Amino acid sequence: MKQDLVQLSRTLAYALRHDPASFGITLDEEGWVLVQDLLAALRRRSAWRNVQEEDFAAVIAQSDKKRYEMQDGKIRAYYGHSVAQKMKREAATPPAILFHGTTGEAAEAIKLDGLRAMNRQYVHLSADRATAWQVALRRTRKPVILEVSALQAHQDGIKFYLGNDMVWLADYVPNEYIQPSIGR
Repeated sequence: MKQDLVQLSRTLAYALRHDPASFGITLDEEGWVLVQDLLAALRRRSAWRNVQEEDFAAVIAQSDKKRYEMQDGKIRAYYGHSVAQKMKREAATPPAILFHGTTGEAAEAIKLDGLRAMNRQYVHLSADRATAWQVALRRTRKPVILEVSALQAHQDGIKFYLGNDMVWLADYVPNEYIQPSIGR
């Protein structure tokens, strides 16, 4: 059953973050879709013919990364969208320091140009160094962790958005707020 939840989580990511149109669903401006609409869309695919709302709740409960939320009969992905439609976010005051895990090659580009969203809607930042390290390990065996002076940037007019407890988002972070992180 755990493997089924992992596979369902991947399917939800694709439907809610990357290609809702291929499932015949439309996200609202904040990324929400009716649970019943998503259930109907998934049930049209043989692998998910018997999927239930409780399965979505199980995916949400078992995830330590808090990628999705359900409320008032709707479901959405918190962050990580690559769809053209930009999800509206409420600006929030970040902690003093946030972290970004990346490759050595990307770190060199970031030194010059700052942090850009690239193929995502927002720059993703981690609330702690350990999470940034884990994120970077997905792309490289030699992570580079960057420290972002988020509160200073915010005070200077850069907008930050809370993704979840461990993920913060920004449209762009200029390089003057970024430095290599010391330690791991």
